[in-house]
Amino acid sequence: MTRPGETDDAAAASGADSPWTLRDYALIADGERGALIDPRGGIAWLCAPAWHDGAVFNGLLGGPGRFRVRPADRWNVWGGYYEDGTLIRVSRWVTAAGIVSCRETLAVPADTGRVVLLRQIRAVRGAAVVDVDLDVRADYGRRPMTGMRQKGDTWTARSGALHVRLAGAGQARPGPDGGLHARLRLPEGGAHELVLEIATEPQNAPLVLHSLWKATERWWAAAVPDCSDTAAPRDARMAYAVLSGLTSARGGMVAAATTSLPERADTGRDYDYRYAWVRDQCYAGIAVAAHGPHPLLERAVRFVADRILEDGSALRPAYTVDGGPLPPENGLPFVGYPGGSDRTGNHAGRQFQLDVFGEALQLFAAAARHGVLDTRAARAAGLAAEAVADRWTQPDAGLWELENRWWTHSRLSCVVGLREVSRQLRTPASAGWSRLADRILDATRSRCVHPDGHWQRADDDPGPEAALLLPLARGAVPRTDPSLFLTRSEVARQLAADGYVYRFRHGDEPLGDAEGAFLLCGYTMALAAHAQGRHTEAVRWFERTRSACGPTGLFAEEYDVAQRQLRGNLPQGFVHALLLECSARFGEAADAVSAIGW
Repeated sequence: MTRPGETDDAAAASGADSPWTLRDYALIADGERGALIDPRGGIAWLCAPAWHDGAVFNGLLGGPGRFRVRPADRWNVWGGYYEDGTLIRVSRWVTAAGIVSCRETLAVPADTGRVVLLRQIRAVRGAAVVDVDLDVRADYGRRPMTGMRQKGDTWTARSGALHVRLAGAGQARPGPDGGLHARLRLPEGGAHELVLEIATEPQNAPLVLHSLWKATERWWAAAVPDCSDTAAPRDARMAYAVLSGLTSARGGMVAAATTSLPERADTGRDYDYRYAWVRDQCYAGIAVAAHGPHPLLERAVRFVADRILEDGSALRPAYTVDGGPLPPENGLPFVGYPGGSDRTGNHAGRQFQLDVFGEALQLFAAAARHGVLDTRAARAAGLAAEAVADRWTQPDAGLWELENRWWTHSRLSCVVGLREVSRQLRTPASAGWSRLADRILDATRSRCVHPDGHWQRADDDPGPEAALLLPLARGAVPRTDPSLFLTRSEVARQLAADGYVYRFRHGDEPLGDAEGAFLLCGYTMALAAHAQGRHTEAVRWFERTRSACGPTGLFAEEYDVAQRQLRGNLPQGFVHALLLECSARFGEAADAVSAIGW
């Protein structure tokens, strides 16, 4: 490990640039994998062929591999934007001589064994000189490009087991570092197209740029609904696009596109989130259902139902996007993102988290309300209810994946799920589910309500917990129940600062010292205020939390309020899901729309 003040030799040797703050990275994704783009025009992170496979571009963690498109004039100012309702990104640089842009995306519909990355460079104003560098390093940098061959304007190569094609690079030449390099000269208004393909099998079909772009544009137009009836239409479309980009055709939605980005510098809280958490998948499906029966709802139901039907009461909290088990944790030979480490795999796949059964039941109920719950998913709902009946008294790791305890949130989530699914399914067993919910609520109330009347974190922890606001907002208790108001008031008093909400207190440490504000919790606070009919207050929490993103509009898990910086893996799917849910639910309230003024 590098000592303070020294240059890390491995990072320097890899050719990796120093990283940017997380707020500056953009995401392009096709459901099967995702790439982070930095302001220099570099692909800082991309795993292939799937989310949980080895990265081919590792610069985010200080490793080798790059695909960079940037102006030769380094004296420039970066900017950019997403085309509305898509993950088609336009990077833009203002140089001393003019303006250069690069429109880029991962082509969709996606193939699970084939990545296609489109980049369209344009001299917007003035002539442009642009540098292009490609160095594919599969298996986390261990496999350099070999066997490079040129045929016309297309280069082919291998990187370990992967087959590489770069079209539109006739001017490129191999460099001493093993990569390809080109300098492009474009007249004012001129454009140049590049297509990078990385596949598990050799590909011979021509890469027809016009067709690839048009198919991608049509896919995004069909995938993302209008959302004009929500409280924040453009951000709701962006949230839906992010969730779509993180969700595989096989149904699984990764929690985030990255691994090992620190939640707090040098605290050891650096995790691999390139897997599908059942809870996160349910949050996304429930959020979509709040707006309508859009395709992501069906995917979420299918993925969660399949996992429950396969594993029953032994349901794991997380899986790979194709339903496989999570690999054990292992290190990588990189310096890591500053303040963090570098690891793959996640131990959470072996935990018991009771609340995932409750969230699954809520998802199935939401699907049933839209008439899209099939018999297979209904059977999974029965198994989930049975699992709750068998295991609700057992300590579990809970939402935050901590030590096994009698967490209040886990039980209240099951109460909501059991009640909702019993109302929607109306089966012979549903009356028993409703009675079970009442029994769990009574037992939890006797053990987990503070003497002051608010719900506390656990039976042995009197502290407040912001996550409790979500099941309370969704009906764990009647909206007139004093415990809802008292819990929300206690969270606002002890866990909120400057309009942002923290999840719980770490001993006597001041808020913000141990960790950042949890953006999920800001949205749950907004939903809880909305559930009480306090629409203007709900919108204030919503708007404050919605501001905690960078210029790209992406949200991480945490927000460092003092430094106005994102913390943790990027982008965090469940934060975007709760943004979408708030926008959808607040759009139903005339007072909320009036309060925002749109």
